[in-house]
Amino acid sequence: MREEPVIIGVKLLSPDAQVPRLAKQEDAAFDLFSVVDYVLEPGARYAVPTGISVEIPRGFEGQVRPRSGLTLEHGVTVLNTPGTIDSGYRGEIKTIMINHGKEPFKITKGMRISQLAIRAVPKALFEAVDELNESDRGEGGFGSTGVD
Repeated sequence: MREEPVIIGVKLLSPDAQVPRLAKQEDAAFDLFSVVDYVLEPGARYAVPTGISVEIPRGFEGQVRPRSGLTLEHGVTVLNTPGTIDSGYRGEIKTIMINHGKEPFKITKGMRISQLAIRAVPKALFEAVDELNESDRGEGGFGSTGVD
């Protein structure tokens, strides 16, 4: 397991922007914060600006993920979860939020809206083949192992 931390450069694009941080030292992902006030109506979606851009080293990616408390308590979650931030991307990170709840949800400046996990990405190459090796699962998908 990697002992030394991966250094992620963070550029603050707004006076209200905050550097991503862990809520607890053992957490797997860093909190991302809104730099705007916005009311997310039921059924609506919105790309919430975080006011930051990042420099993720090659061989890694960022994954924007929901905060479980927002989802459980309000029905508000990240729409494209996980949202991928490629190592070469230098634009502002925005979290695409959707309100599945029945009430409008107020996003405020400084609110923790999502989480950013940094993960290693192994190099992979795709190769066309005539046949694939057999597996226990075979072509079964979409509930083929049961729904209970």
